[in-house]
Order: sequence, then structure tokens, then C-alpha cells
Amino acid sequence: MSLRCRSWLLALFSLTLVLPSLADEPKKDAKPNDAAVPAPHEGTLKRHESFNERVKKGNVDLIFIGDSITQGWEGSGAKVWKEFYDKRNAVNLGIGGDRTQHVLWRLDHGNVDGIKPKLAVVMIGTNNSGSNTSEQIAEGVKAIVEKLRTKLPDTKVLVLGIFPRGENNENKQRKVNAAANETISKLADDKNVFYLDIGPKFTDASGNLSKEVMPDLLHLNEASYRTWAESIEPKVKELMGEK
Repeated sequence: MSLRCRSWLLALFSLTLVLPSLADEPKKDAKPNDAAVPAPHEGTLKRHESFNERVKKGNVDLIFIGDSITQGWEGSGAKVWKEFYDKRNAVNLGIGGDRTQHVLWRLDHGNVDGIKPKLAVVMIGTNNSGSNTSEQIAEGVKAIVEKLRTKLPDTKVLVLGIFPRGENNENKQRKVNAAANETISKLADDKNVFYLDIGPKFTDASGNLSKEVMPDLLHLNEASYRTWAESIEPKVKELMGEK
């Protein structure tokens, strides 16, 4: 086989390793910033595509990016969303089950194309906590922030600390997320990227999480969505240039 032929085959093989396939399910041990698709089921892809159709219409000043907790603004948080965000031309870009790598894929496949929002609110990573280290989760969030800064250079980015989960501070996945938050907080330059941890708003002084706050110790009820909105409201106003 000629050297030229070998080089061509090597290049082709390398390409197949990096291009995601819509039929591929993300590997459980994949790093948070590895190329991946949202999820191998029709419903998730339809939601992703609906985002693309929405942003094509323009008139987007605020975006929320995340997983099922963010998607929940359309469920338990719907009334609060209408009160706080409808008037701000806000778009919910949350998909249940998403990990950091899924968000990266979505950002490269149309979710923010052609828009110039004033602010992007990002809260992602808890779905990585069962299979990734704190360092890997922080790496994934960093990659998302860098992607947003590249694609939306005029948009401020507010990164929220990953919300607490589990009954108390001894919960394994909560520990992973808490350590990730320590690193994620350092992404803030307080010029274009900002960090806010509102996790303590959901727990008592000892770090205990009640089912009256998060019924399954992970997802929020209506009252907790109000806590979320009210806790970030001063920063949202500031970063969106509102008086």
C-alpha cells in the first residue's frame, strides 16, 4: 500500500472517531466535553429541534441553558417563569437528562445560532455526578462557557453553582457537585462571565434538603422555582442592563 493511500485511510479513520452519530449513545465514561448527541430517543431530539426553530424567529434577550431542572420552568416553574421571564423574551434551552457534553453538542447544532441575547444563565452538571469526577464536570462547564463566549461574544454569562441534591451533605453526588462548584466559581471574570451559588437557599443551616423543597431531593417544586427566580433577580437585572 502506498504512503499516500495509508495517509488517506488514517485520516478517514480519525474522522469517524470524532464525528458524532445520531444513533450513538454517549459512553458512560465519556468526559464531559467529549463530542456527543443529546440522547438516542426521538423526544429529546424533537425538543432540541424545537429550540432551533424558536431561535430562528429571533427576539431572544435571555436564555436558560441546562437539564431537566431548567426544563422544569415549563412544568412546576411555569407560573413563575411567566411572571419573571416572559416579558424579557426568554427562551428555555433545558433538556431532561442532559449532561455537559450534550449541551456542548446542542450549542454546536443550532441552539444559539443567529441570536444575540443579553444574558445566558447556565446551570448544568448534576447528571454527570454519577459517572464523572468533579474536575471533569468543571472542565465540561468551562467548555460550555468558552463555547458561549465564542458564539455569543456580546452576551453576558451567569453560571450558577450546581444545585444541592440528596438528603444532606453526605450524599455522594452532592459532594461531587460541591467540589465541582469550587472550580466552576473560578470561571468568573466579573466582566463577561459571572458566578452565583444559590444552593444554600434550598437547604437548612446544616445543609439538609427537605422534600418540601425538592420532592425527589433533586427537582424543584413551584415554591423552589420562585426561590430560584428571586435569588438571581438582582443579578439578572444588572447583567441585562435594566434599571
